[in-house]
Amino acid sequence: MAKMVPGAIAYFEGGYVPADQAKVSVMTHGFNYGTGLFEGIRGYYNKEEDNVHIFRLPEHVDRLVRNFNILCMEIPEDRAAIAQICIELVKRSGFKEDVYIRPLCYKSELSLGPAVRGIESKLCCYLIKLGDYVDIESGLDVAVSSWRRLCDNAIPTRAKTTGSYINSALASSEAKQSGFHEAIFLREDGTVAEGSAMNIFMILDGKLITPPPNADILVGITRNTVMQLAREVLNMEVIERPIARTELYVCDEIFFSGTGAQVAPVRSVDRRLIGTGKPGEITRKLQDIYFEVVQGKVPAYRHWCTPTLG
Repeated sequence: MAKMVPGAIAYFEGGYVPADQAKVSVMTHGFNYGTGLFEGIRGYYNKEEDNVHIFRLPEHVDRLVRNFNILCMEIPEDRAAIAQICIELVKRSGFKEDVYIRPLCYKSELSLGPAVRGIESKLCCYLIKLGDYVDIESGLDVAVSSWRRLCDNAIPTRAKTTGSYINSALASSEAKQSGFHEAIFLREDGTVAEGSAMNIFMILDGKLITPPPNADILVGITRNTVMQLAREVLNMEVIERPIARTELYVCDEIFFSGTGAQVAPVRSVDRRLIGTGKPGEITRKLQDIYFEVVQGKVPAYRHWCTPTLG
């Protein structure tokens, strides 16, 4: 669980206010019915440049706005305004370290009844300090969860809706109560979906393999980043296909990816060691490349980084 060290200022109800004053009523629709939609965006501090770079900001904002259509949301702020709010919060925070930004659109009416159409929506946004969300060095011990991944036709998995994260909370809590670091979701058909709140990759015979976009997964921006870096930097073949549970036991390497997880090696699944039981060579290479990229140190991918200070 990430420790919440917030910036002093949040964006709330159309303006910037002290973070401790950005509060909603207990009668707010989004609070009662989980009718909210959010993004998680990282900013990385580059010490040499003395600047915080927000990683793939336009892509995160675009995904948020596209998913407004799922929950029938309309707000005054457009893509450019949302991006500028994120940048402004980094500036106003004064943080010169890694940060996490959460823009959140929610049904703001004080109304009763589970509905999405015709319910007013508002945008808020806050920022916290955030280092490593999970252990990215020694590797994670994970378990296949007894809870199944949500079906996209029940609660849309391609959107980061607030209500849907009870699914993630149940799986993650079950895993930790059983002595594991994290969980892996299966779909109703028994194939692999993702981690509790991160995408999953396995490496088998030198190929990078991950479940496809229609496998009830969040189509992660970090996921897309890792796939592109594997192809373009490591010249790997990247395959999107269904993955059987037992393939996890016999593959060479596994890792999670996500804004929170970043690139996190997995060393065991269901108490079965993966490969040597240590973070694999390819995982380490991808991890090293990723952290160079997110800090704006790789010219070919510098356009993914939005500087915020100066």
